[in-house]
Amino acid sequence: MMAAPPASPSARSRGNAAAAAGGNTTSTMLPGPASRSNGGCIDLSTSGLLAHGAGSSVVVSDPRSMQLLCVLPMPSSPASSLASFVTAVRWAPAGSAPSLDAGLGEDDHRPLRLAAGDRHGRIAVWDARARAVLHLLSLDESRSVAPGTSGGVQDLCWIHHASGWLLASIHGPSLLCIWETSTNPRVLWMFDASPEYLSCIRRDPFDDRHLCALGLRGFLLSAVPRYDSDISLKEHRIVCGAGDVAELQRLEKEMAAPAPAPALAAFPLFSARLCFSPQWRHILYATYPRELVVFDLNYSTALSVASLPRGFGKFSDVMADPDLDLLYCTHADGKLSIWKRKEGEQVHLLQAVEELMPSIGTVVPPPAVLATTVWQSESIFRNIDKLSQDLAQTQSSHSVIFDTNSDKNVYQGAMSYITSISEDGKIWSWHLTFDDKSADSKKINLGANQYSQYSRNPIAVPTVKSTDDSVSVTNVGKEPGTSNHGDAGISKPRSKGLDFTVKINLMGQLHLLSSTVTTLAVPSPSLLATVARGGNNPAPAVPLVGLGTQSGTIEVVDVLANAVSVSFAVHSSTVRGLRWLGNSRIVSFSYNQVSDKTGGYNNKLVITCLRSGLNRPFRVLQKPERAPIRALRASSSGRYLLILFRDAPVEVWAMTKNPMMLRSLALPFTVLEWTLPAAPRPSQNAASKQSSTSKERSGEVTATESSDETAESFAFALVNGALGVFEVHGRRIRDFRPKWPSSSFASSDGLVTAMAYRLPHVVMGDRSGNIRWWDVTTGLSSSFSTHREGIRRIKFSPVVHGDRSRGRIAVLFYDNTFSIFDLDSADPLANAILHPQSPGTLVLELDWLSTRTRKDEPLVLCIAGADSSFRLIEVNMDTKINSGSKPLITKERFRPMPLCLPILFPTSHALALRMILQLGVKPSWFECNNTDKVGSNSFKAAPATFGDLRTCMIETALPPIGDSVVPELLLKVLEPYRKEGCILDDGRAKLYSAIVNKGTYARFAFAAAIFGDAQESLFWLQLPKALHHFLDKSTSKSTEKGLESSVHTGSEQTSTLNRIASRERSTAENVAKDTENYGQLCTMAFKQDQLWFNANERIPWHDKLDGEDALQKRIHELVSLGNLEAAVSLLLSTPPEGSNFYPNALRAVVLSSAVSQSLHELAVKVVAANMVRTDKSLSGTHLLCAVGKYQEACSQLQDAGCWTDAATLAATHLHGSDYARVLQRWAGYVLRGEHNMWRALILYVAAGALPEALETLRKNQRPDTAALFLLACHEIYSQITAESEPADETSGSAPERTQKLRFPSKNVNEEDLIAVSEVFGQYQQKLVHLCMDMEPTVN
Repeated sequence: MMAAPPASPSARSRGNAAAAAGGNTTSTMLPGPASRSNGGCIDLSTSGLLAHGAGSSVVVSDPRSMQLLCVLPMPSSPASSLASFVTAVRWAPAGSAPSLDAGLGEDDHRPLRLAAGDRHGRIAVWDARARAVLHLLSLDESRSVAPGTSGGVQDLCWIHHASGWLLASIHGPSLLCIWETSTNPRVLWMFDASPEYLSCIRRDPFDDRHLCALGLRGFLLSAVPRYDSDISLKEHRIVCGAGDVAELQRLEKEMAAPAPAPALAAFPLFSARLCFSPQWRHILYATYPRELVVFDLNYSTALSVASLPRGFGKFSDVMADPDLDLLYCTHADGKLSIWKRKEGEQVHLLQAVEELMPSIGTVVPPPAVLATTVWQSESIFRNIDKLSQDLAQTQSSHSVIFDTNSDKNVYQGAMSYITSISEDGKIWSWHLTFDDKSADSKKINLGANQYSQYSRNPIAVPTVKSTDDSVSVTNVGKEPGTSNHGDAGISKPRSKGLDFTVKINLMGQLHLLSSTVTTLAVPSPSLLATVARGGNNPAPAVPLVGLGTQSGTIEVVDVLANAVSVSFAVHSSTVRGLRWLGNSRIVSFSYNQVSDKTGGYNNKLVITCLRSGLNRPFRVLQKPERAPIRALRASSSGRYLLILFRDAPVEVWAMTKNPMMLRSLALPFTVLEWTLPAAPRPSQNAASKQSSTSKERSGEVTATESSDETAESFAFALVNGALGVFEVHGRRIRDFRPKWPSSSFASSDGLVTAMAYRLPHVVMGDRSGNIRWWDVTTGLSSSFSTHREGIRRIKFSPVVHGDRSRGRIAVLFYDNTFSIFDLDSADPLANAILHPQSPGTLVLELDWLSTRTRKDEPLVLCIAGADSSFRLIEVNMDTKINSGSKPLITKERFRPMPLCLPILFPTSHALALRMILQLGVKPSWFECNNTDKVGSNSFKAAPATFGDLRTCMIETALPPIGDSVVPELLLKVLEPYRKEGCILDDGRAKLYSAIVNKGTYARFAFAAAIFGDAQESLFWLQLPKALHHFLDKSTSKSTEKGLESSVHTGSEQTSTLNRIASRERSTAENVAKDTENYGQLCTMAFKQDQLWFNANERIPWHDKLDGEDALQKRIHELVSLGNLEAAVSLLLSTPPEGSNFYPNALRAVVLSSAVSQSLHELAVKVVAANMVRTDKSLSGTHLLCAVGKYQEACSQLQDAGCWTDAATLAATHLHGSDYARVLQRWAGYVLRGEHNMWRALILYVAAGALPEALETLRKNQRPDTAALFLLACHEIYSQITAESEPADETSGSAPERTQKLRFPSKNVNEEDLIAVSEVFGQYQQKLVHLCMDMEPTVN
């Protein structure tokens, strides 16, 4: 494709050599459909790019605009000439921002890294933007074993480590590997889980180091890489249902796959899938064919099991909504079930069921839905949109910090987006909306209201109408397994949170090749062909290619757009052959063998009109024939058709409005070919552009043609080696009477199997690999041997006036390889191009594209591959052999709508756009009308007059930072992209216009989300709340200290219990309704109420769990929450014969007593220290809590690695600087242990450690982010202080504040702030220089 920039020299030099040649054709390739052999592999990046496996290729598309971006074919294996099925794909998470010094040299700075695994066990790590293979990983080579020993790749997952992102993979049935993919690719660690069958591997959204692998028998492996390159492992077991266990045992007995086969090959119809909850830490969801399991990793037990509802297909996958507490489960019958968590429990109720394959417009039986994914990328934009709406509602109060309306239902007006892949080559985008049930009945025009705001219409698909595919809700609020489809739509919900409806809309569809390609045809009309609307105007060559498929459809491909233009369902069986009649009609045939006693074949011939879409069968017979049709041969004018039968006469038909047979030729033909259009003269080119009559054109026909302009000829070869040329004129067929070659030309050593004919030359190939050509006017002939297998097809290249050579031919051999020869050269064999363009791909059919009009345009070859793909290859034979092919870049790609993907821009231009969005540009700058469009073929020729671009930036009262001239220069660089309308689509631009004046942090979050940096976007969204939290605590610190000193220590526990009891009642009611606790923002929670609520919500989940381990963990949770009464009750319930009776009794006595003397405190501290050294359950922290030593208890929990528990304990009992110390130490662990910089930054800000946050950005080489951080803090701090200060004080000092940065920390000197601004200015200047040196590249 032309959208992505070409690979840089450094990227090309690092690419794999075996894949470099194949990478040249990826931009002009249409993939075949996905199948079950691809294992349902699909992944959607945080930047919004969709990747899925289709055959032996990875298809990358844009689900928002429903356009194909590129196709990445897997490199061929040394052990096999064929590429294998792609079985796993996974986008690498967004790493650190691209560095201007490193450029594209470092893998972690590449924005679009994609890992793809295949059935041969190889993993290709791609740079999708450059379309180059960075690394090709092979486990067999790493282990020095025979190819295929390790088995194919089952699944892939990226995890984080101190050295960067590592790649985890499942090979074969049970081998889990972790790879280093940066500078020195190698296997770091392997684990064999045999006899288990590993099926799925996923990364924890709360901890990027943590992964879990799920097996078909319920085996669950939890792994976390350590600093010393070792792995921390923990094994769990999910108890599967009896039905799933019995089915798996039966499939094992019937398994026909070889031993190292992965689970998807050994058990293609038995799947086990896993996903982590984005809402709750340690909670994951697993599906088996008949069960949905909620599993708690901390307790190592299943919290609930939901059975497959009656009448539903088996579970095939499970996905969690990133914002709502919902699960989406796909089923084998193409259904999508939606499950909602019951409030206060980890039990999910079936909420709705929808169809992912519409019943209207699909064949019967409908195609299977192979893969489905939820759009995680839209979650960030929904949060930004919600922020802008909430700020708009609170503008009257002049408050930056807002509280969410606690009375609002979090599901009201919510929405989600899902993309599915079907086996007929289609990509479907679905829009799910959730509405209040009571309000929904009052709506008259829901569709009009859905798109009133940005968040309701983030997708614009001009070619597909939005249709309500299903508006019925089934099984609302019912318990799993109680399906009742009759009254589901009107049933009352059983739970308070289930009173809403779900509606699904089809937002767009991308049609790729629907089935395996069996044949292709390219139109090459001659001057005798006329346009379909009548008259004498010659039919022009059109950039269309017809493809016949195995499913009986005809796909018409527009090669300029690299897309399927139209698809016709013509035959009920495989299309055996097709030919163009002129440039607007296609004739095709198929046959099927009759199975009754008489035998024979039913031949079906159909003419398809591209203009009307009508299919007209002809030559319809009532009885079967004894021979099937072998091939069709249509004349270049489209007037005549030859029908070749197997061991039967050849029929000659006149393709008039009602086709009629002229005569039957009972000769033993082996091959027949019509003459191609002769090479035109300059006068012919001029005549074709005018409205000339047939008499005017007849005088310009070459002298070698027949004197009758309506006559056409075809050459043939017989079984005995005899050659001939017949001429067809009207209804007469006569001998052309050519000048025969010498007798030595006819050889009996090989049967003629292929032929090409263009006056005056006939070229033949035989089954021995010899090529002969003959001039029918002079009788001259020659031959040479290709030293290859038999020749199946020969195609003349199209010629135009001024061509140096007219003898270029493409030759397809019986081994499915091809070569290109120039018969006009002195040594055709020495100057041949021998199949260097598509390694690993077998060629089924080929032909030349006939749209070439000038001699300086390259030759383009159309190829139908055995991997169901369609490719275009540019051929240049005027250079050396090794440079015979190159990417097809001569013509700009046509697209129905602009491709708004800034992440595909060159790195410097992408950084420029990011900075413009951050600093704030007026929304009018994005507007692109027709007068802005460039008149030339490429937008690079845009005029150099830009006007005054300084007025395009918004006006702010913020102090200047960096170089003030840089934004104007960057806008000049981005002007070509703006004129093409490929920066932001309408939905994104509307959202940006809503938040551009809402504050710096809103713009920063938007810019990060556009480029897929989800963690950075969440950081900016949480920054105002964190800074406000810190400032609130610091202002009330002295008051808290005075209050604490006046309280008597003897009443400490009484006040604590009273405060906790009231807090349980009030906070649980208020925070439970707070929507900010839902979605991805909950991963960066820092407020005491949020942390306390998240922990308190878990308490009822574990009430029914038994066992000593579960008891100890429940006690630990209750003590952390401050619920000592419930903890004492649990401790006293320990039976006397239990092994932990005495420790539990000791803790119960201490927790229930009112101790206030220092001696008792000392004794408790000694006992606690001893218990911490010997007891893994950390019982000592409970004793410290009993005597009020919460700070020391938090330190012990953090020393033991229980960071979340320590934060929960601190949120319950600590305030002010004590709570800040816990947060600051937690931030250090998150930064250095979990390597999550953005989450650490928000904890630093909440703790008031702003110097540490600024230093973190400096050490991570983020000069731009450090400067933006200062601006955001200045803006938020100024607005907060403006609310607290009197009006007269703030008005007088406002002009001074605009010239000086205000940073809410006394530990940062003014010189440090100036240094940050200066470094940012240097960064801007360097960015401008890089942008000026880089050519704009888009579409």
